[in-house]
Amino acid sequence: MPQTRCLRLLVVGWCAVLSIVAPLPAHAYLKFGIEVGGVTKVLRWNGAVPVPYYVSHEALPNVSAADFQAAISRAFNAWEVVPTATVSYRFAGFTSNRPGDDDGLSTLGFLNEPALDQVLATTSYLIDELTGELLESDVFFNSAYAWSAGVSPVANRWDVESIAVHEIGHFNGLGHSAIGETTVSPSGRRVTSVGSVMFPIAIGVGDITARTLDADDIAGLSDLYPTSQFTATTGSISGRVLKNGRGVFGAHVVAFDVATGAQVANFSLSTAGAFSITGLRPGPHLLRVEPLDDADLESFFGGNEPVDVQFAPRFLSKIIIVPRGGDSGTVTVAVTPR
Repeated sequence: MPQTRCLRLLVVGWCAVLSIVAPLPAHAYLKFGIEVGGVTKVLRWNGAVPVPYYVSHEALPNVSAADFQAAISRAFNAWEVVPTATVSYRFAGFTSNRPGDDDGLSTLGFLNEPALDQVLATTSYLIDELTGELLESDVFFNSAYAWSAGVSPVANRWDVESIAVHEIGHFNGLGHSAIGETTVSPSGRRVTSVGSVMFPIAIGVGDITARTLDADDIAGLSDLYPTSQFTATTGSISGRVLKNGRGVFGAHVVAFDVATGAQVANFSLSTAGAFSITGLRPGPHLLRVEPLDDADLESFFGGNEPVDVQFAPRFLSKIIIVPRGGDSGTVTVAVTPR
């Protein structure tokens, strides 16, 4: 029987982030990977389909186990109905095990973590270090916060379904999206607009807008689990971001669909400033390049990447036509230092 050595990785939490998984270039945004034998493996589900998951028996005074499970099921369904992706899920039952136990069960449930005063929920992976296979993905919801799990929103309570949709994106292997805007206040960052459920900061209590995926989320999932028609019916934009003639690492590049207003984004993830955005509807798009300054850098990158935020945002002056089933060709965007 082949030897197995497992590694538990704490990946991300919404509102505050802990990340020890390497970010990889993704065609929609960051996805995660682990190095195995000198080769970086993308974290994704390669085994059983549908992917089984369990829900903890633990309940809260205002959230029964049955209501929690129903909200989790609706959140998984938001991802499963994406027509250009192949991933699916199966509720395998309730369990007395806790999220984070190395038990081979992908478990979602509550844990009381009052010391994590900026973390609503966190996703972790159990990975076979020898093969890179994703064995388990657990999500804990911090019961130190007030929650609701009904179909209708409840004022002054965090919505289980909305937060679960975000965390299930991580469960799938997706990282954070930077499509959103914030302002800084004495109490921290406040979200003013969001264009992806994978934005790393939640809007607020009682909000349910994150129950619905945006174009960026759909492109990211479809990149990880593409249907046979995905690459044939969509196109891509690729190019470089330069400042003073040198590549910019970590620039946020957003493609705006002129016809629909949909936004799909990526980062320049090389010292040459290279980026690629796929999953785009064929037709005219505008490009905006901006520094990653609407969330903490640690929400997207580790501490060693040379992320450059010292440049001014810029719209490319020309419209890029995305071909069906093809790429735009290299697009160069020069940004100005600030």
